[in-house]
Amino acid sequence: MTEFNDLAGVDRPLPVERSFSKPFWDATREKRLLLQYDRVAGAWQFYPRPTSIHTGRASNLEWREVSGRGTVFSYTIARRARPPFREHEPFWLALVTLEEGVNIMANIVRCSQAQMAIGLPVRPHWAPLSDGRHLLLFEPAA
Repeated sequence: MTEFNDLAGVDRPLPVERSFSKPFWDATREKRLLLQYDRVAGAWQFYPRPTSIHTGRASNLEWREVSGRGTVFSYTIARRARPPFREHEPFWLALVTLEEGVNIMANIVRCSQAQMAIGLPVRPHWAPLSDGRHLLLFEPAA
């Protein structure tokens, strides 16, 4: 059985923070997940954007905290990677569907090959970044 690497400790480049994504990144300092919610459409969106993908209006958006719990919708095994992930292969890259219905692409950590499956329940795992923010990864919920 191939062992999969836990990428939580990889020294990653810092994500770019834009004015419209600042609330998202500020919340990661406290290991909280905020998503944008369009009050008029009654719908969530991820990744952070300056306007709603549902109505096209910035004024309809508000930030709401969510648990980050979800399930693996799909995944792949990365066997070749560029720096800084080179020499950390293989690792999991998954599309996770949150309870709110949005999809987030992220690494799955603390997960064996025997555990990994479509439909796997996951929860947030916060990887510290050098500037005090945290990067959202996922780990098996049980």
